[in-house]
Amino acid sequence: MKDLMTTKQVSAFLNINEKMVYTLVSEKGLPATKVTGKWLFPRHLVEQWIEANTKNYPEAGARMPPYQGILIIAGSNDLLLDKTISLFNTRYPDHLAVFGNLGSMGGLRALKRDMCHIASSHLLQDNENEYNFSFASEELHKMPAVVSFCKREQGILLQKENPRHISSVSDLGKKGLRVVNRGLGTGTRLLFDKELKTAGLTGDKINGYHHIVNRHMDIGLEILSGNADAGPGIRPVASLLGLDFMPLRWERYDLLISRDRFFEPGVQHFQALLHDDAFLKISKNLEGYDISERGKMRFSQ
Repeated sequence: MKDLMTTKQVSAFLNINEKMVYTLVSEKGLPATKVTGKWLFPRHLVEQWIEANTKNYPEAGARMPPYQGILIIAGSNDLLLDKTISLFNTRYPDHLAVFGNLGSMGGLRALKRDMCHIASSHLLQDNENEYNFSFASEELHKMPAVVSFCKREQGILLQKENPRHISSVSDLGKKGLRVVNRGLGTGTRLLFDKELKTAGLTGDKINGYHHIVNRHMDIGLEILSGNADAGPGIRPVASLLGLDFMPLRWERYDLLISRDRFFEPGVQHFQALLHDDAFLKISKNLEGYDISERGKMRFSQ
């Protein structure tokens, strides 16, 4: 089992008083669980929470070298993006695209530190109409180019035939129901937490809320295997695994590109693929995507 800290140990770890620890749990999402009536804090999740809330990362010691055939994409995990990267590597054998699964916030921070060419992100802004711009303006020194990759349907993945009769987010608080979750800094977790708050639920009241996996497909596999009854994710995973799906909203999934890197060959080749017949065919075979605005440059409203 991962190391667990008491309230006193967390207060010492964060150099705050114990009352503030309870405030951070209720208002700022500090990861915690109650066992026999006492709060316990998984150390690794507390460390992730600190990183997710860190601002003003130090500049990288050195910039990436000039483009030499390796295209680095980092950020939010997505099935269509995975298949597009594979298509890129097949179509352009003199280039290599690689992906770092860091979550949307992790992708922005990698872009800030010049550790990637493209960041993939779907961070819902407070107005719940726009994506990514406010987060990028807070994290980055200079606003990147924002290119639409796709829209995709986010929701709650459920066991086949929905045996627990889950029909709303509030049902996730049912006694005995188990969920699986995505990590801090991911757009899916951000949306999930917003929906829970709207439903009047907090993570400590949901069994499995702190059970974290790294990819959308991992959410689906945990549910398929019976380790969880529900979890936040995208419709394409539910469709591929034969799971039930409760939709929440269509979201925009963008590619954020450093303006200094925008015209490098790999970046241009990758954008060109979005209009390739092979890409269109791949997207049609995956339920839950809308690529009608693919490649469109986005500007803050």
